[in-house]
Amino acid sequence: MQNPLAIVEEIMNSFAYRTGLSSDLKPRRYLWTDAFAVCNFLELYRKGFGEKYRNLALKLVDQVHFILGRHRDDDVRKGWISGLNDEEGFKHPTIGGLRIGKPLPERKPDEPLDEYIEWERDGQYYHYLTRWMHTLNRVYLTIGNPIYNLWAVELAKTAHRAFVYTGADGRKRIYWKMSIDLSRPLVASMGSHDPLDGFTVYCELQAYSPDNPLWPNLSEEIEEIKDILLDVDLVTGDPLSIGSLLWDAYILAKLTSQGLVDCIDILLDVLDAALVGMELYLADGWPPLSSSRFAFRELGLSIGLKAVDRLVELIGKPSFPRYSDIHHILESLRYYTKLAERIDRYWLDSMIRESYTWRKYEDINMVMLATSLAPDEFLGVY
Repeated sequence: MQNPLAIVEEIMNSFAYRTGLSSDLKPRRYLWTDAFAVCNFLELYRKGFGEKYRNLALKLVDQVHFILGRHRDDDVRKGWISGLNDEEGFKHPTIGGLRIGKPLPERKPDEPLDEYIEWERDGQYYHYLTRWMHTLNRVYLTIGNPIYNLWAVELAKTAHRAFVYTGADGRKRIYWKMSIDLSRPLVASMGSHDPLDGFTVYCELQAYSPDNPLWPNLSEEIEEIKDILLDVDLVTGDPLSIGSLLWDAYILAKLTSQGLVDCIDILLDVLDAALVGMELYLADGWPPLSSSRFAFRELGLSIGLKAVDRLVELIGKPSFPRYSDIHHILESLRYYTKLAERIDRYWLDSMIRESYTWRKYEDINMVMLATSLAPDEFLGVY
């Protein structure tokens, strides 16, 4: 296989041009894809590919905020979705949340739900917002400018306040999807991993925030979302969701090894759920029998499996608490790590990338392929 970083560079230069980041094309921004893309540009910068990629990462952050932090061109509402004026909006671009970037406008209050069309409608997703929080914190840690951590914390507070609610049974939950202005839920069900994503990134933001008594604090949000997390079943057979479990596990383990968070029990639950998930996913062998495979979902798993190798190294350090259960689970997970290379090779095949499902989701597929080939910045290894 060609040098992985050379492939990443080729992919990311193409992505930057096609989506209007480095060309005169109209910018095409999508929050999930862009969160991974920023990390990929930072990875190239860290690996010595030049200042160009640092600048592309920062330019992409600005584009995301200016486009997805504001109302759509086809919306009668204009300006920042937070309602701030232009001057304050630029200072606090995430304080109103960020749009998904879907092609269709959000469903109107009096419009019935069509589950198929809803997938193409705009709004705000909690799990996309948590991915962007993580990305902003990576920018902060790489570039050294604390404003990116502040923007991430402000986004966390806004998302938590809008998405977390108390159900009729008195239990707190998280809406899956909210309207652009965060005034109403569009999909009320909760993603089973949303509480874990939120807990992990809140802990990450809090742990790395500047030592400043005036900095916004996430302690209350962490405790509240932890209670929600302890009430959900994390087991899944979906490859992207298994990958997400393993991303979060790496971050929690790193925070634990640095003495910043004490969450061994949660880490154990996450790793155990990932192991059971792998057994479910591979029950019929690999590749899956389905004819409608989605590259970005399998590549999400590949990223997670690469986190396992880094987890083993991290947990082997003297600074990490001695917990035999974690070592046993990781040894079992290591059995599956070679699958990551098979997934990468499959989706690197140019003939495979002629398929309909690849082309339909080409941006997200290419960007996550790049992340899988060079995942350290996204995972927060540095």
